[in-house]
Amino acid sequence: MKYITTVHDQTYEIEINREGEVQINGELRTVDFHGGAHGIFSLIIDNHSYEAIVEERDGKYHVLITGDLYEVGVTDERSLRLAEASGGLASATGEISIQSPMPGLIVAVPVEEGQEVAAGQTVVILESMKMQNELKSPRAGVVHRVNVKAGDNVEQSKLLVTIT
Repeated sequence: MKYITTVHDQTYEIEINREGEVQINGELRTVDFHGGAHGIFSLIIDNHSYEAIVEERDGKYHVLITGDLYEVGVTDERSLRLAEASGGLASATGEISIQSPMPGLIVAVPVEEGQEVAAGQTVVILESMKMQNELKSPRAGVVHRVNVKAGDNVEQSKLLVTIT
């Protein structure tokens, strides 16, 4: 599984290959990781030992390691694809195209053309790999066009809903 991690405005792609092996921006690292009580973790990275204290607040992780405090954002590959497909980092104005992040079955479309939607409101429910994924509006707007209906099978990147 791949994770996109942001630390001090720097982005890292982390891929967990198998136990004891991690790739960070394509560079292979040997890692031994043990979680303890109260958010205290023991890590051995490339034969160097570290202790870290990790606390989650407001969707971010606060990590204290070697006396330095880091605010860390973590998004897994699947969530990132869903955010991108639903216009995740949309501008405040203009048209937003919400596309299918993966092939699947449209379970429901709880909006209709002309309807006002709030930021974070579900506009399509897509079933893929036996999981239901709620695709949400990244900002408030008006549903301009709905291109699918419940029961439709869609391919990856299919345009589902347009919001203005």
